[in-house]
Amino acid sequence: MEKTKLYLSSLFLSNNLEVTDKRKELFEIFANDEHNKELVKIILENQKTMVTDWKIKNRIEDIKQQSFMIPNGTVGKTYMATIDIEKNNWTDLSYFQLEGLENVGGIEFNKDTNTISGNPKQSGEFKIRLKYRLNEENEASELHEKIISLIINPDPKSLWKTLASNKDDEFWKEDDTTAFGKIGNKHIVVASKRGRSHANVGSFRDDDFAFCNLENSGWGIVVVSDGAGSAKISRQGSKLACQYIIDYFNEALSKEQTSVLDSLIKNNQTEPSDAIKKELSVFIYNLIGNGAKKVHDQLSDFAVAHKYTINDLNSTFIFTLFKQFNFGTAVLTFGVGDCPIAIIPNDFLEVKLMNWLDVGEFGGGTRFITTIEIFVSPKFASRINFKVVPDFKFMFLMTDGIYDPKFVVEANLEKVEKWKEFVDDLNGNNDADIKVELNPNNKNIEQQLSDWMDFWSPGNHDDRTLAIIF
Repeated sequence: MEKTKLYLSSLFLSNNLEVTDKRKELFEIFANDEHNKELVKIILENQKTMVTDWKIKNRIEDIKQQSFMIPNGTVGKTYMATIDIEKNNWTDLSYFQLEGLENVGGIEFNKDTNTISGNPKQSGEFKIRLKYRLNEENEASELHEKIISLIINPDPKSLWKTLASNKDDEFWKEDDTTAFGKIGNKHIVVASKRGRSHANVGSFRDDDFAFCNLENSGWGIVVVSDGAGSAKISRQGSKLACQYIIDYFNEALSKEQTSVLDSLIKNNQTEPSDAIKKELSVFIYNLIGNGAKKVHDQLSDFAVAHKYTINDLNSTFIFTLFKQFNFGTAVLTFGVGDCPIAIIPNDFLEVKLMNWLDVGEFGGGTRFITTIEIFVSPKFASRINFKVVPDFKFMFLMTDGIYDPKFVVEANLEKVEKWKEFVDDLNGNNDADIKVELNPNNKNIEQQLSDWMDFWSPGNHDDRTLAIIF
């Protein structure tokens, strides 16, 4: 009754109809009339329906215009995104679901956890339909729809082409190569892989390596060289540098010279004195220094003979010679450029860096075996190193294609924990779950190392060469 009277009073007032004191009794009778009460009831219900309908339509429009994004994904990479109901102010939804994820493939929506998860199979921008119903709506009512964009990026690796290099080129060499063998009392596995940046345009692998047991000496030699990308035929420079140094030591470390070197090393261990130390130091300086200079001169001669400049052969250059004695393993090294040589002892409590890197005071300042200035620099002698170690678990030689992504900065090369991470990586602790089993009986060791070297590192697509002595 009161609702009827209130409604009629408001209605009459809005139509300038005054209910005077003389008409109050009549108004009571009018308002109490069952027919009028029913009419008012219908009107109020319709009004309520219209208000509800307007709220629903208004809310639907709010949701439609609401900014909402699902995080981007990447093909082949585990994906998970949670739809936060409260954060998106969707607590007034009695039901919702996502449709269209099947077009992506590999991912699905879990209604219980409100999560999208899986491993996307297709790349592109997909239109996902959010189907929902509001609390105010009947359970049988039609679901509303909001279109949401989901971007799945392609696997970055798939964007790189692998174009073969020109086999007809005068200085062509294999794009990828591996080697395994026994060296001294150890074993060695090496892989050299053309970088993605080169493979993408069909250019050549600039890195190179070589190793062997020197004839009649018991010394093993391993050499790694990285041709400068800016040099016209650095791929040939790195190849020749490796060949030249091995040829040099096969000649320089004759049986007689080996006997002298070995005796000096033994005497320095058993009866050390300043005189013996100096004699050994001079011998090593001349042996290693002359070898490095001869490689430089031979590269210069090659450049002239083929009408190139020596800078067209620019290559970084590192090598090690080692031999086991009854008191330990003697290790000689030389390095120019930004390629590290490191020894990991059996106890793995430290790392011994055998060379310093020409990383440049302001970056881009690396030096090459073709840089004549290194031979007249006061720092030349510091490029030569000699140590006797009890034994070692690993010796690594690598180009910057490995060093840059795995160690990032030079300072990390001195941190044993970083080398432990590196070895763990080789042991399969990586995103690709690829393991290199460093066991001489492993028939797949070369392929495993080559596969491992396909690791993905954004921005690091240079040639990669890694030699592991174990």
